[in-house]
Amino acid sequence: MKNRIIKLCLLVTALAVFAGNADAQSTKKRSSKKRTTAKKSTSKNASDATATLTAPAKDTTKPAPEPELNLGVIKKSLRNDDAIDRNLVKERTPLPYEHIREDDAVYRQRLWREIDVHEKMNLPFMYKADGDNGNQRFVIILLNAIKSGEITAFDPSDDRFTTPLPFAGIVKKLVGEPTVIQVPDWVKDPTGQTMKDSTIINEFDPNAVEKFWVKEDVIFDKESSRLHTRILGIAPMMSIKNPDGSFRAVSPLFWVYYPDLRPMLAKFEAYNGKNYGARMSWEELFESRMFASRIIKSTIENPNDQFIEGYIKDPILRLLEGDNIKEKIFNYEQDLWSY
Repeated sequence: MKNRIIKLCLLVTALAVFAGNADAQSTKKRSSKKRTTAKKSTSKNASDATATLTAPAKDTTKPAPEPELNLGVIKKSLRNDDAIDRNLVKERTPLPYEHIREDDAVYRQRLWREIDVHEKMNLPFMYKADGDNGNQRFVIILLNAIKSGEITAFDPSDDRFTTPLPFAGIVKKLVGEPTVIQVPDWVKDPTGQTMKDSTIINEFDPNAVEKFWVKEDVIFDKESSRLHTRILGIAPMMSIKNPDGSFRAVSPLFWVYYPDLRPMLAKFEAYNGKNYGARMSWEELFESRMFASRIIKSTIENPNDQFIEGYIKDPILRLLEGDNIKEKIFNYEQDLWSY
């Protein structure tokens, strides 16, 4: 009996020792796992912090779009759009100017004129029809020629054709820079509280070009006994308006050198409301002086090189001064003859 009791006590003692060792081992494993996890998380946080410090900042702003000038796409006729075959327009070339020797130019004056497209004689400048060679409005003809590189535009700050003006600079003058405004994003937020960026790009209005400046020389050639008028440059003028829509001023967009422009203008016909069949080219219109204008500046008795509006404020008197300059040139030619 005593032996059974002793064996039972030894068995209980062995079970107790075994259970204590098992608890100690499990506790050790758990603590080691926790420490390892802590170390891993610490190293991960440190690497994230280092990456945050060294990563370059991303630029999320979008570049502003470049202004564009939409001159329209003109479709060409797939059939002959005339009752006759018209090939003379494509083959027209301007006649070369008569050479004038410097010694024979005994009289030379420079004039600046202003053409208002609203006058009845200047209605061809506003002709809006489309042809196979594009829109027939005069300012659109100039812009298309500059865009294609056929002619060169010059900065309007100097009418001596010293600084070429790229087409992108002309576009900025015509339509301005795009503006970005905040508008509600109704797609993402129907309540209208979320805002998004919206870019506004202005469109070119050809009706804003209401005037043209013409720079020309008046020369008397004693060898041929003729008074020649040679156009040197043309500048379209754009009307500038106040925010309320009222007129503010006019500003030249660019200058083009007219002798370079003549071959191109010879291939474009000017509108003739009296006879649709007997149209003249734009080159013939300028050479024949088939436009109405007023003198705004001249070299006659103008030592300060001012426009007429610089020393005459009344608009009616400015018109009379322009007619007075025209009469002086006419009288010079007439006084050369004896009857």
